[in-house]
Amino acid sequence: MTDYPNYGRIDGPIVIIGLGSIGKGTLPLIQRHFDYDPAKLSVIEPNPAAADFLAAQGITHHQLALTPANYRKVLTGLFPEGKGFCVNLSVDTSSLDLMKLCRALGVLYIDTVVEPWAGFYFETPDNADRTNYALRQKVRDEKAANPGGPTAVSCCGANPGMVSWFVKEGLMTLSHDLGRDDPMPTDRTGWAKLMQGLGVKGVHIAERDTQARAKPRPRGTFVNTWSVEGFISEGFQPAELGWGTHERWMPETAHSYDTGCQAGIWFERPGAITRVHTWCPTPGPQFGFLVTHNEAISISDYYTVGAPEAPEYRPTCHYAYHPSDDAVLSLHEMFGAGKQQTVHEILEPDEIITGIDELGVLIYGHDKNALWYGSRLSNEEAKSLAPYQNATGLQVTSAVLAGMVWALENPHAGIVETDEMDHIRCLEVQRPYLGPVEAHYTDWTPLQDRWELFPEDIDESDPWQFRNVLAT
Repeated sequence: MTDYPNYGRIDGPIVIIGLGSIGKGTLPLIQRHFDYDPAKLSVIEPNPAAADFLAAQGITHHQLALTPANYRKVLTGLFPEGKGFCVNLSVDTSSLDLMKLCRALGVLYIDTVVEPWAGFYFETPDNADRTNYALRQKVRDEKAANPGGPTAVSCCGANPGMVSWFVKEGLMTLSHDLGRDDPMPTDRTGWAKLMQGLGVKGVHIAERDTQARAKPRPRGTFVNTWSVEGFISEGFQPAELGWGTHERWMPETAHSYDTGCQAGIWFERPGAITRVHTWCPTPGPQFGFLVTHNEAISISDYYTVGAPEAPEYRPTCHYAYHPSDDAVLSLHEMFGAGKQQTVHEILEPDEIITGIDELGVLIYGHDKNALWYGSRLSNEEAKSLAPYQNATGLQVTSAVLAGMVWALENPHAGIVETDEMDHIRCLEVQRPYLGPVEAHYTDWTPLQDRWELFPEDIDESDPWQFRNVLAT
């Protein structure tokens, strides 16, 4: 790619919060695709290591951490004109508080996760309060209380984010391949009715990361292909998922909700040690971790038909994540020791010698059994497309770019999730950075490839019951 499309001008300041792997990778995409005043681009990042990198590009570095005590003063001072764009790619900052302030200031806003203030993940005693369901519901309550106004895009990375656009692409692909050729829906009700009519029982956000480096993982080091802090935080949250109307069994440790959208359940167990059976094109059948993610709830909610408390139809939805092998070993060591590693490392693009990040949606339970639709981006291709990021990072940062473009083109849409955005426009922006985007059908079900020597308590009458997906 050398002839980069220009997606318009951002008037006013652009403030990027956080310069970790995702913040650093998003920066060149902003520089490539928007007109803006370079003097008004700045980065808030407490790590002093960012200083030299930003200084070399002439970008202002605010070396501080946003806190409940200072965020209003800092951001109000950085957006004095009542316009601009806040790109929140940090950890330990309240997405909701920053979103509300930016909207009050007249500033566009985007993030990749509903992030809480520091301390929330490990100091909140009630596990129900630590779920993504609870975090998301507060944002939805704010949307309901204050509709319209400046656009704030919530949870727009690879997942949550891009995968919600893949669900819609996958549904239209499935419709065509079933010989139905349904017209593309134009609203939430239409999409939910389409999914129901296609006979879909649920969706796995099915991912396999095979990126690896030659250097063995050192003991006492957590190695990952994206934010270690972010992965540990979500991995320690309770496992949770969107709960479909076809399910006939619920685990003993599961809890449901009687408030909000009521689309999810959660377990008294960390997601990063809760395994599920799933399928991706390269490995075929595999284990994934039932790590909590916003999209597990938002997708089940978006495609619900009927009242939340007694839906006519709702799909099951959850993340089924097999991270890089080094990350799996890191998790094993961390949970075994009962403490976090003190050293964190992210696999850099130039040290990765092999592998791809295969991230898509496994849409299952219909007449063609299961369809995986997603991106199969290699590290080598990612390096050729954009600097400072491996395949995992580019799938995230390109979704941030797409969300920014959509917000700039729809500046008064209020608070939105990616399920509510124009998936065609967003993928039009993002697709050049995703490598091969493919559809794969499979006859695999969770009842296949089981170890017969160790019988399990499964439901043979319906292979796509969560009872069969959850690994014992």
